Amino acid sequence: MVPTDFKALIQRFYHLQSERVETYQLFDEGHEAYLRTGPHYDFDHYKQLVHEITQAFCGISKEVLEIKGRLHNEFDRPALSEHMEKLQTKEKQKLELTAKLQLARQRAQDHPEDEDCQEQIQEIKHEIIKNKEALSEILQDFKYDSEECD
Repeated sequence: MVPTDFKALIQRFYHLQSERVETYQLFDEGHEAYLRTGPHYDFDHYKQLVHEITQAFCGISKEVLEIKGRLHNEFDRPALSEHMEKLQTKEKQKLELTAKLQLARQRAQDHPEDEDCQEQIQEIKHEIIKNKEALSEILQDFKYDSEECD
């Protein structure tokens, strides 16, 4: 899908953001299912899930970057493309934190006696919350700046 007008491009971007949210939900659900297979984890299924999630995120990011370029070059909206650049950086960070959290959860499940594991999980969750707040702020700025010309 290659929207040709500004509003359609913005709508496509919001749709991609929704897809990201859904993909994270699938990733979380898949990881929960994986943890339930412990202590003899079904790593093959989880590895397949990670592959599919990675493919989905790559596709979303590729399209977001195309939109970013078009907003900058075709529509002369550098502020919007800048917001998207920041968003991509935060989304990458969120994915890294999510993976880190999943590893910490498995470690905590494998070593219930280790109190450091629970502490680490809480720290990562806190980082994810801060990341989501930053994402929300960027999206708010994007929304404000994209509606500026309406």
